[in-house]
Amino acid sequence: MEKGRPHNRAVAADLSEGFGERLLGRLLDRAHEMPPQLIAPLVAEEVSRVGGRDVSILLQCYEQLELVPLQGRGLTVGEAVPIDGSRAGEAFLSLAVVEDVQADGVRVYLPLLDGSDEVGVMALTLDMVGEDDRRLLRRLAGLVADMLVTKNAYTDRFFQARRRHPMSLAAEIQWSLLPPLSMNTPQVSVAGILEPAYNVAGDSLDYALNDDILHLAILDAMGHGLNASVLATVAVSAYRHARRAGIRLPEKYAFMDRAIDEQFGPDQFVTAQMMDLNVATGHLQWVNAGHPAALLIRDHRVAQTLEGPGTLPVGFGGAEPLISSIGLQPGDRVLFYTDGLVEEHFSGQEQFGEGRMIDIVERIGPTTQGVQHMARDLSHALKRERGGTTSDDATIFLVEWRGGTADHLAALDF
Repeated sequence: MEKGRPHNRAVAADLSEGFGERLLGRLLDRAHEMPPQLIAPLVAEEVSRVGGRDVSILLQCYEQLELVPLQGRGLTVGEAVPIDGSRAGEAFLSLAVVEDVQADGVRVYLPLLDGSDEVGVMALTLDMVGEDDRRLLRRLAGLVADMLVTKNAYTDRFFQARRRHPMSLAAEIQWSLLPPLSMNTPQVSVAGILEPAYNVAGDSLDYALNDDILHLAILDAMGHGLNASVLATVAVSAYRHARRAGIRLPEKYAFMDRAIDEQFGPDQFVTAQMMDLNVATGHLQWVNAGHPAALLIRDHRVAQTLEGPGTLPVGFGGAEPLISSIGLQPGDRVLFYTDGLVEEHFSGQEQFGEGRMIDIVERIGPTTQGVQHMARDLSHALKRERGGTTSDDATIFLVEWRGGTADHLAALDF
């Protein structure tokens, strides 16, 4: 080796553009300035470049019962399909690609995942499907999901497509306040569902994953209709403001309490449960302000009710609450819910009750694949058991802790 010549010489990376990069790159390059109504024809054009046809984009309805076709030039638009019992629903629930061999080719159903939230399903037909097709289509579906979520902020068309019934003004306010109703990471998953979807008013939920701490809150504002929705809006906004200030759980309660009292006076209140979960260690802390106790689910059984010293509902000026805590085991699920799930009853009859709810939780759990699947099936099963009636808001918020680390996702593996 010549003197002064380095022992190692960097190998230049191949930066030439292949077919797949060109396909996805065109979509990405045009997305920034594209008006929402042109997403559909552009996606249809891109799919045609890989030999695909009959493209449909199916969005989940608010009740989480059906996948509803998005209207748009170039898209195949048919009837809404049920999530249960359909190939599109199978892809949606399993978060995996489903291929259905048909007489004229292979119908491919791809879950549309924006980050860790699921938007819906993209369906298309190919003459045949190979590994290169599968890889490219998975990436295309991810990009389409990102575009749908981004452009959703600039149009009403996606909201309108998801609606199967008229929505009340109170529900409109609540839905605009909610975070994505599902999140899935290697360490933790969350999923929520609200009923009645088109008339919900006082129930709400919120969460944020800040480094290793998952912050969660579930709220139930007193009353019904618009007043309850406004009350819940102030409560959630106060919670977010306090959370972003980085203060402790008892101080979050105090901040929310003052906000509700100053705005609405002593006669209105919000029950709430606020939690911090360390996703690295499984250490869960919570403060309960007049809310039903959460349930710890372990191996598909309700292991215990997460009782603890509570305080008065938010707005009543309770004493500084004590913090309760527990260490979770990998695979544990924690179910938070509002009282509409257990207090439903027909006139003159007993309430539905926590015991019956636990029976259904333990029956549904083993049949579901993940927290989103379980939250959805559990909510629908409970509604059926209550005779299909929902005279009060009924909300489920489910958390699964798996532990470990997500650091491997930040490492590029070529």
